Amino acid sequence: MIQIDTLVFNSFQVNTYLVWDETGNCLVVDPAFYSREERVFFENQISEKGLKLTGQINTHCHVDHILGVQHVQEHYGSPFRAHGEEANLVKNAPLSGDIFGLSVEPFTGIDQTIDDKETIHVGNQILHSIHVPGHSPGSLAYYSKEGGFVITGDALFQGSIGRTDLPGGDYDQLIQSIRTRLLVLPPETVVYAGHGPSSTIGYEISENPFLTMS
Repeated sequence: MIQIDTLVFNSFQVNTYLVWDETGNCLVVDPAFYSREERVFFENQISEKGLKLTGQINTHCHVDHILGVQHVQEHYGSPFRAHGEEANLVKNAPLSGDIFGLSVEPFTGIDQTIDDKETIHVGNQILHSIHVPGHSPGSLAYYSKEGGFVITGDALFQGSIGRTDLPGGDYDQLIQSIRTRLLVLPPETVVYAGHGPSSTIGYEISENPFLTMS
């Protein structure tokens, strides 16, 4: 049985997700812890749940979502995985950090890329990657049919959508991505967003003002 837990980190209140199954093998999605206290809290969550962190994957690579990536690389030996079109965001992370008052060391880059429709193993369970560009060029969502949830990053929020005024953003592309790649999932699918509370696909179809407009 696949399980998911939400941890909220840094001044941007990013939702970092732990996903695991009965084997205890765990993936972290968008490791965003920044301070020493947040890092210790993250490590304690892994150990207290009796989990073995075997990988990290990112929905996208805006600086607020990758602040814990290098620690996970070094401490857990987990490669940094994201869509290849996020490479420029990773390269510019130190500059982006400066803009927001965050100290960010240069990255070596994305270790392993994830493309659309890839299968990502979590113990005996799997996540399916879904390319949802628009918030950023390489934004990905991760869908668990078994668990009945999708992790959408900053593409889709409860009652809202990701901003598109940052470099690489495209409003029309994002709306198209959401409509054709996410809203086709079963309506009971739980939406775990990059910030804020969870929702469901059905709720967003009927209530999200960005998606109900003609």
